[in-house]
Amino acid sequence: MRVKVQTRDLNVHYGRVHALKDVSIDIEANSVTAVIGPSGCGKTTFLRVLNRLVDLDGARVTGKVFLDGEDIFNGVDVTSLRRRVGMVFQQPNPFPMSIYDNVAFGPRIHGIRDKKRLDRIVEASLRKAALWSEVKDRLQESALRLSGGQQQRLCIARALAVQPEVILMDEPCSALDPVSTARIEALIKELKREYTLVVVTHNMHQAARISDHTAFFLNGELVEFGKTSQIFTNPAEKRTEDYISGRFG
Repeated sequence: MRVKVQTRDLNVHYGRVHALKDVSIDIEANSVTAVIGPSGCGKTTFLRVLNRLVDLDGARVTGKVFLDGEDIFNGVDVTSLRRRVGMVFQQPNPFPMSIYDNVAFGPRIHGIRDKKRLDRIVEASLRKAALWSEVKDRLQESALRLSGGQQQRLCIARALAVQPEVILMDEPCSALDPVSTARIEALIKELKREYTLVVVTHNMHQAARISDHTAFFLNGELVEFGKTSQIFTNPAEKRTEDYISGRFG
């Protein structure tokens, strides 16, 4: 097992609110880790720590977060970090521009101007996001004309275009219909061949379907972390069992 992301004694405070409490976890490379727990338990905060989006939230962070053994809060360029650790949000958020320009946006920000190179990046990213066949003849159309599921896959393609190593997803299917959800789930399982994925989900069945490992958070605490098959069939903690069985949350 190669550890890609690691936290040690991670604490996050928003003013007087203690959002994460002494979280220590090892996230394996080329795997899908599901993060589950009731609303307000710290799932999204945990995700936003991993690429330092919490910097924008005015949070106070203590403890360590490592990416390939490097402390991301100590001497790491934030722009470079967010290229390496991409984010896909709950609501699809395509830019109000063409499908092509959405995907090319990140590479252009990072200095790529050559049209042929951009063309290759756009096609490769859309293929990886399982969207190319649906939009290859519509690349100059507004991304806002795509369906919700297509918009979410476009946002995944946009994240892939800057060649990240880790992809964070915050409830990526919660706004989608069942058919679009199934496509995103299939895509997540495919992407772990090349990337490390951390997916926040409120859907127990989805976590069981897509993930290799599951982390259960409650009141800012990491209650239990392990192989998904073990967490869902033989949890070590009663609180985990109670949550998964629907006794609360």
